[in-house]
Amino acid sequence: MNPRFPGNFIRQSIWVWTALLLVGTHAHAQTQSPPQPPTELNLKGAIDFRVHSGPDSDPRTADADDVARIAHQMGMRALVLDNHYESTAALAYMVRKEVPGIEIFGSIALNLPVGGVNLEAVKRMTMMKGGWGRVVFLPDFDSENFRRTLHQTGPTVPISADGHLLPGVLELIDFIAQHHDLVLETGDNSPEEVLLAVHEAHQRGVTHIVVKNAMGMFTHLTVPQMQQAARDGAYLEFAYNAVYGDRPQRTMAEYADGMRQVGPKFCILSTDFGSPHKAPVPLHPEALFEFMEALHMEGISVDDVNLMAKTNPARALGLDP
Repeated sequence: MNPRFPGNFIRQSIWVWTALLLVGTHAHAQTQSPPQPPTELNLKGAIDFRVHSGPDSDPRTADADDVARIAHQMGMRALVLDNHYESTAALAYMVRKEVPGIEIFGSIALNLPVGGVNLEAVKRMTMMKGGWGRVVFLPDFDSENFRRTLHQTGPTVPISADGHLLPGVLELIDFIAQHHDLVLETGDNSPEEVLLAVHEAHQRGVTHIVVKNAMGMFTHLTVPQMQQAARDGAYLEFAYNAVYGDRPQRTMAEYADGMRQVGPKFCILSTDFGSPHKAPVPLHPEALFEFMEALHMEGISVDDVNLMAKTNPARALGLDP
């Protein structure tokens, strides 16, 4: 570990604060600021674009309000709550009430439990009190590409046929184009489907487009494909979860090389953390800092790391960067 970037220090700080928060000393924790490491890299203003947290029907490492408290204490600006099976817009509203001072946004993944590509479910997300439901994921766990990649059987949520997006997907894109605060994220679909969706969204006037986990095992875009998506106005999301653990989908060096070739101005960092299955599992703020630190160790400048962790996610959410 480079001594200029003392990851152990920030990790100890986060876990100390986690313990305080989870034993019920929330009020005391909110009146104090945790010590910050003497490093150029920090979480001040950072946004995690994909946070899995409880309550959920899948096991999660922490509840959303606890993640938000820790993130707020560490200086983070915002979190996007992700759930494969239901909208998190209502959860975002409640967490904002419980943890003022950090921006929380909800999302919806168009998998089977919400009816697949179901425009009415998306409309209801946008109507939820607070208006914090912002991100619409095309199908991920129930996409044809996801099931095919993992050799799974069962019903799927298709988005294309014969090289063309299905009418329901086009109707969804048109709705998102009319609501400029919404973000279209491409889900775990094939490279060809992702590029179709990005191009169609760009042509139809969608303001905010993000390619989910662009170099991960499901979408797995090549550099030319990522460059094509960027030309069509999309940000490329790079998820820490895909390079974490003893069986990573890609290496950090491959991530860094992809970012350089596409250009950091088109890239967004996220953790995609929350599953307890990759032990030891840091909580989201620690994971995001580790990710930032690791990219810097691969030669990505502090300015470019901040661009991808702070500025670009803000722009993708329609926030003042």
